[in-house]
Formats: sequence, C-alpha cells, structure tokens
Amino acid sequence: MNSQALPHWVETQRSEISNVACNNCGARIAEREDLPIEYRKPCPDCGSTSRKFFASVHFTANVEAKAALSVVPEVNLLLQTLIVPGERISEGQLIEAVALPWFEILERLKIDPALAFKISPRAWEELIAGAYKAAGFDEVILTPHSGDYGRDVIAIKYGLGSVRVIDQVKAYKPGHLVTADDVRALIGVLHGDGASKGFLTTTSDFAPRLKDDPLIAPFIPARLELTNGNKLMGRLQELSKKR
Repeated sequence: MNSQALPHWVETQRSEISNVACNNCGARIAEREDLPIEYRKPCPDCGSTSRKFFASVHFTANVEAKAALSVVPEVNLLLQTLIVPGERISEGQLIEAVALPWFEILERLKIDPALAFKISPRAWEELIAGAYKAAGFDEVILTPHSGDYGRDVIAIKYGLGSVRVIDQVKAYKPGHLVTADDVRALIGVLHGDGASKGFLTTTSDFAPRLKDDPLIAPFIPARLELTNGNKLMGRLQELSKKR
C-alpha cells in the first residue's frame, strides 16, 4: 500500500516504535504495535507481514517487579499475531495457518476463562478465523476493520460443491448481551452475501427468548447458528487438541 494512503496517526508515530519484529526472520521493524494488518508493509528482509512484539517494563521496587513479571508474558502474548496471513484479496486477508500464539492463548483460556475479556475485538476475529482454519476449511478470509459488510470472517469448504459460511464476532464483556436486532441484521447480511450459513459468535451471551423471535427462529439451526461464550470456549478447546 502506498504510504500516502496510510492514516495520519500511522505516519506520525511510526518512528517512535522499536519493539516490533518480523515473525518470520526476526528483523526489527519501525511500526506501531497496534498497526492494523492491512497497513503493514512487507518485511524488507523476507517480505512477510507477520509480526511479533516485545514489551519493555521498568520497575521501581522489588514488589512491583514481582507483580509485573507475571503480567509481561500475558501482555506480550495478547499483542502477537495469531494467524499466518496469506494473499490479500478483494474481501480481505487470506489465512494460511494459525500461529503458535493461537494455541498458547487457547491454553491460557483453559486455565483462566476471564482472559477472554482482555482480548481485543480484532484479536478475537483472528482467533475465530484461526478456528475455521484449524477445523479444516479450505479458504478462510479475515475481513478488514472497516467495510466488512457485517462479516468478520468468511470460510469456504470445497468438495462436490462448496459451502460458504460467514461469522460475525462480538467481543462483549459479561452482561453485554447480543440483541435480537443484532441477529436480524446478520440475517440480512446472510441474504445479501448468499452464504450457506451464518454464525454470530460472542464472548458474552444472547438476550433471553431471542431464539423465539418469529423473524429469527425459522433460520435456526440450518441457516443461522448462535454461539455464546460457553459454547465458544468449548469449541476452541476441542480444536486445541488437534495440535
């Protein structure tokens, strides 16, 4: 991408960052830790857009140091790229494979489910995209931050025919429920996309009696599947066993 097309904040703060490295060859790269994937330039040494990150922590007392040392690995893990990006196509970024941090986060979630609410929405989209890849879908697309038309992940399975599914991911805190309006909106997206099935995945839960809504019930479960936090964690743990 031409640097002139980058947002102003990318250009003005890029030079301040020195704790980003290429996940493939290890070369240090001068860019922000939170730079969206679509704005990353290929590594000048190997051409990869996969990244790894390093955290710098300063301590003023031994007590603070002990507390901070237990946090740094988690912070580092949550900042890492969870998938191996492939070719960029019109709908988004193809996913080639899941990266090691994807499995590490699943292990951490097994020990501490509350970690789910510390993971950023974009990282959750990467986790879900990785889940489709780990489940054996042939083509998995992570859509852009904006202009995704209500689709965060697109997954396609090829065979005698092809099955295309779309997934909308809502990384909500406990108590923040997905509403019937949210689900109805996804049904509209499903019709417009022409996908075989739609998923709405949330780290939280769905509003009570939502499945009884007359505009939603006819689509469940054949055309629409609702995945709440508990069901999501169970599926991720099953996939982690395939490592």
